[in-house]
Amino acid sequence: MSEVVISSENRGNTIAEIWEKHSGMIIPTTCLLMIGLGWITERNGLGVWSIICFVLAYVVGGYRKAWEGMETLIKEKDLDVDLLMVVAAIGAASIGYWMDGAVLIFIFCLSGALEDYSMEKTNQDIASILKYRPEEAMRLSAGIETKVKASELEKGDVVVVRPGERIPCDGMILEGISAVDQASITGESIPVDKASNDPVFAGTMNGQGALQILVTKAADDTLLSRIIHMVQEAKNELPPSQLFIERFEGIYAKSVVGLAVMLMILPPFLFGWTWKETIYRAMIFLVVASPCALVSSIMPAMLSGISNAARKGVLFKGGVHLEQIGNVNAVAFDKTGTLTEGKPTVTDIFTVEGKSEEDLLRLAASLEHLSEHPIAKAIVEAANKQNLTLEQAATMQAVTGMGVSGSVNGKECRIGKRGLLLGLVLDADKLKKAKQWESEGKTVVFVELEGQFAGMIAVQDVLRTHAVEAIQQLKLMGKHVVMLTGDAKLTAEAIGRAAGVDEIYAELMPDEKLQIIKNITKTYGKVAMVGDGVNDAPALAAASVGIAMGAAGTDVALETANVVLMTDDILKIPYAISLGVRTSRVMKQNITFALAVILVLVISNFWGGLNLPSGVVSHEGSTLLVILSGLRLLR
Repeated sequence: MSEVVISSENRGNTIAEIWEKHSGMIIPTTCLLMIGLGWITERNGLGVWSIICFVLAYVVGGYRKAWEGMETLIKEKDLDVDLLMVVAAIGAASIGYWMDGAVLIFIFCLSGALEDYSMEKTNQDIASILKYRPEEAMRLSAGIETKVKASELEKGDVVVVRPGERIPCDGMILEGISAVDQASITGESIPVDKASNDPVFAGTMNGQGALQILVTKAADDTLLSRIIHMVQEAKNELPPSQLFIERFEGIYAKSVVGLAVMLMILPPFLFGWTWKETIYRAMIFLVVASPCALVSSIMPAMLSGISNAARKGVLFKGGVHLEQIGNVNAVAFDKTGTLTEGKPTVTDIFTVEGKSEEDLLRLAASLEHLSEHPIAKAIVEAANKQNLTLEQAATMQAVTGMGVSGSVNGKECRIGKRGLLLGLVLDADKLKKAKQWESEGKTVVFVELEGQFAGMIAVQDVLRTHAVEAIQQLKLMGKHVVMLTGDAKLTAEAIGRAAGVDEIYAELMPDEKLQIIKNITKTYGKVAMVGDGVNDAPALAAASVGIAMGAAGTDVALETANVVLMTDDILKIPYAISLGVRTSRVMKQNITFALAVILVLVISNFWGGLNLPSGVVSHEGSTLLVILSGLRLLR
C-alpha cells in the first residue's frame, strides 16, 4: 500500500513539475488544438460542437490574461492590454466571428509565452549561480564533525572541506593545502593553489587536499550571496523606457476603449453604417489599436541583453543601467586594482659586473622572505617564479620605512631605500638608471653586499592584461578616458601614459575623485566610473554608471556599483557599452515598428476595408515580431 502511495505522490510531483516548467507552451498548444477542432467541426456542419471547441480555446488561452486584467481593473482601477484583448475577442464572438476571436486569443497567448520565455532564459543565465551554493557543511567543534545547513554557519565557525567538495563559506584556510577551482566566482580558468591563511569563497570547488576553514563571513554576507542579491535586484528594476511605456499603456488603453465605445454608437448616425458593420469595425479597431507590440518592445530586449551580459561575466543590477551604459560619453578608471593588478611586481633588475640577475634576486629574496611588506613579497614571488633556491637569512633586522638588514651565508647585506645604504657611492650610470626607473613610476630597491653595491631592483604595480586594448577600444568608440588615483603624480603619469588614457588626475582623496566625476559629467555628459576600493565608492555612486571589479572589489564598491565585472576583465567594459548601445537600438526599432503597424492598421480599418482575421494576424504578428527581435540580444 505504501509503495502505491509513494508512487502516486511522485507522479503528482512530476506532473506539477512538468506543468510549472512547460505551461507557457502547453497553454497556447492546447488553445491551437481547440481552434483546429473548432474549424474542422464547423466545416462539417457541427455548429454546436465548433462553438464548444472555440469556447474551450477562449477559456484555455484567455483565462489567465482575463484574470490578470480583472485584477488590475478591480484593485488598481486601471485598464491594461490583457483585458483589452479578451474584450476584443469576446466582442468578435458576439457578432459571430468565433474563429477570429479564438485566433486573437491564441496569438496573444503565444506572444505572452515568448515573453515569459525571455524572462525565464534570463533567470536561468543569471541565477544559474545558485547551483554553486552548497546546501550543507561539515562544522568542526571540539574535534567533532557535525553536518549542518550552510545557511546556519556563523563567523568564527570552523568547517572541514574534503577533496572534491564545494566550499560552503567565505573564509580563511587554517590547515591544509589544495588547488581551488574559483571559476564560478572569479572566472579564473586554472585552479589556484591555496594554503594556510589564504582566503576562499563560498561556491568554489576544492581540489585534491582536505581543508579546515575559518568562517569569516555569515552565510548571508558571502560574495556568492551578494551576487545572488544583485541578480534579484536586476530582475526587479525597470529601465526608464519601460516605466514610460507602462505609464503610457494605461492612458492609451483607456483612450482606445473610449474611442471604441464612440465607434459603436456614432457611425450609424454620422455615416449611415449598419449596426453590424459599426460593431464589426469597432471590434477591429479594438484589436489593431491595442498597444500589445508597443508594450512588448522593451522588456524582452532588456532581459535578453542582461542575460547575454551575465553569460560573459558582467552583472547588471537592473535594466536601467544597461540602458544608461549605452549612453556614456566618458569612462573614468581608478588606477590601483582596476587599471593595474593592485600589487607590486618586479619589472627590472640591474646588477654589477660579475653577478647575474638570478644571483641578485636570490640574495634579495633570501633576505626578504620573512617580511610582510608588499615590495618584499613581490621580490620573493619573482624568485619563486624562477624556481630559485633561497638561502637561510640570519640576524634580520627591519629598519622602519627604509628596508631590511641581515646576514645571508655569513655575509652582511642590506636591501631597501638608497638612504639605508649611506656608505655607498653610486656612479653616474647607476644614478641615471635609478632616476630613469623612478621617472617611469617604479619603486627602486638598492642591494648592498659586504659594504659594496650589489645591484638594484625595480618594482611596480603593473597594468592589467588587456588594459591597453580596452582603452584603445573605448577611444575608438569615441569615449573620453580618464584615470583617477591617490598615487603620486610621477607614478600616475607613467601608468597613464602606458595605458593610453586621455587625462590623468593624481594624489586624489575620495572627495576629490567625487568632484572630478561631477566635473566630467558637466563637460561630457554621462560618465561611467570603474573602481574596486572603498575610496572609489563616492565616485561610483555619483557616476551615471558605477562599475565594480567583482573579484578584487571591496564590499562597499560591490554594493555601490550598478555593474559588476565578475572576472575583473576590463576588456568587458567596451563590450558592455556596445551591448547597451545595441539594446537601445533594438528597443527603438521595436517601438518604431509597433507604432507604424498600429497606425497603418487603424487607417486600413476605416479606409481600406480591413477584415477582422487580417487585423488579428497583422496586429498580433507584429507583437510576435518585436518579441523575437528582442530575443536577438540573447546571441
